[in-house]
Amino acid sequence: MGQSAKPISGPVPESMYPTLAFFMLAVGLAVTASFFIYETTSSRKNRSLAKELTTAAVASVFLGFGSLFLLLASGVFV
Repeated sequence: MGQSAKPISGPVPESMYPTLAFFMLAVGLAVTASFFIYETTSSRKNRSLAKELTTAAVASVFLGFGSLFLLLASGVFV
């Protein structure tokens, strides 16, 4: 029992939270915008379900992690 315990730290330093939040939200919003542009400019016959699902999933992941880091940067630890 002579060893001192090391504090648990996250894999991402806290100083990176605002930067990660900004870039992830920016990428997520850009992918969302491209999804909406794709939906409005393509006809129903030319749409691809796989492309729609892939684009929506990528946007969802970036917006989800961006929201998480935004909450962490503002002091709401979830």
